[in-house]
Amino acid sequence: MNSTDLLYTTWPYLVTLVAFCVILATAVHILLQKQNTRAAAGWLGLVWFAPVLGVCLYWMFGVNRIERRARLRLADKQMVTLPDKEAAVPPSFIEQLSGSMKKNGLVQLSRMTEKLTRQPLIQGNKVTPLVNGDQAFPCMLSCIAEAQHSITFCSYIFDNDSWGSRFKAALRDASKRGLDVKVLIDGVGVRYSFPPITRELRKDGIDAAEFMRTILPWRFQYFNLRNHRKTLVIDGRVGFTGGMNIRDGNCLADNPSHPVQDLHFQIEGPVVAEMQRSFAEDWSFTTREVLTGGKWYPHLDPQGSGVGRGISDGPDEDFDKLRMVILAAIATAQTSIRIITPYFLPDTELVSALRIAALRGLEVEILLPANSNLRMVKWASDAGLEELLQQGCRIFMSPPPFDHSKIMVVDHSWVLLGSANWDSRSLALNFEFNMEFYDVQLAAEVETILQEKRSAARELTLEEILSRHILVKLRNRFFRLFSPYL
Repeated sequence: MNSTDLLYTTWPYLVTLVAFCVILATAVHILLQKQNTRAAAGWLGLVWFAPVLGVCLYWMFGVNRIERRARLRLADKQMVTLPDKEAAVPPSFIEQLSGSMKKNGLVQLSRMTEKLTRQPLIQGNKVTPLVNGDQAFPCMLSCIAEAQHSITFCSYIFDNDSWGSRFKAALRDASKRGLDVKVLIDGVGVRYSFPPITRELRKDGIDAAEFMRTILPWRFQYFNLRNHRKTLVIDGRVGFTGGMNIRDGNCLADNPSHPVQDLHFQIEGPVVAEMQRSFAEDWSFTTREVLTGGKWYPHLDPQGSGVGRGISDGPDEDFDKLRMVILAAIATAQTSIRIITPYFLPDTELVSALRIAALRGLEVEILLPANSNLRMVKWASDAGLEELLQQGCRIFMSPPPFDHSKIMVVDHSWVLLGSANWDSRSLALNFEFNMEFYDVQLAAEVETILQEKRSAARELTLEEILSRHILVKLRNRFFRLFSPYL
């Protein structure tokens, strides 16, 4: 028998052997990598009972390439160390803030968050809420005008519109005064307007860079791994953060064509150094330049009584930290949980935690926009509200204009603020920066704002959800299937 005849008679066995090895390797990968047992069982069943289809689907969609790509891209990311932590306090310090029993849960929360983030609590901070761009933008521009040494500015979207031009002019003037100005805009977010603002900033001599730059922002792989953080730090002393991008729509007094409500915060005190570090790490990754020295990290004296901590989150070494912090906050809450978010697609663990909190007798209130700027996200979100309402959670739908605020308040004492939404894109796929504060006064101010929003909103009832047309329910349930990717 010649080699041709041998190959002809044995090739079916060789193909079968190769196919079996591929299936076996895929099954081994599923068992080693999938932590969720239901997901693992589902993929294993598909792979063994529909081998060709199952193997192809798993390697196309079942593997977390997002986290792997992030780790590869950020493998050489510089880890910036703060110059001092003399304002750091242990978790037990929370007990001194108030003698009320409800503080006990917050002490536990602080311990868990410290272990998750590996960052201490920082005392001596002052936090001022700023409602919409009407309050935030003038305050930010005023601080830029008064800056003396340095400015770092990170945003997901920085539009080249009228308000964007004002910020550009302020940054240009600061640069001409001799300040060191660094601007970092996400590579996709910068293309929400044309020409990109980074081009204009560079023309003015400002050091501007794009995070993970891409020419084609509509390509699927670039929808993830985005820098969704929003921080502005002046002289290393005064910081601004929250959910607000730089866009005309944020200033409602201007009657913009696409108005957006939002909340931003001015931060003063030692915790501002953590905001600076977050920017410095992203800047070093993007430009290879490391920011060090007193110009960026001056000595910071106490400015208030707030105790806080920065929480960086993303699909790198900070993966899943923020989601775990939120779960810890829900688990330790003793009286109330209040949430406002523009996009609400929590995973099953977060949904279960909220349901259990309601069953424990806590006041669980969730404020969502009645109309979303992303229809599919809205439909998928609506499909998950029924099970929350069934257990006693209260859901309020705020009227237009679209509310982009992102806040969580627990037990009238703990506030989580920053850039992250309650969805997989924020909690697993993008880079976010949030801050937690143990501050009764700040919590009261934020709850007053939330109460004003809630008073204008309409409460959603279980009866309303159940009475929806069957076609609406089917549409919402269908898009719910894609919630991890929306």
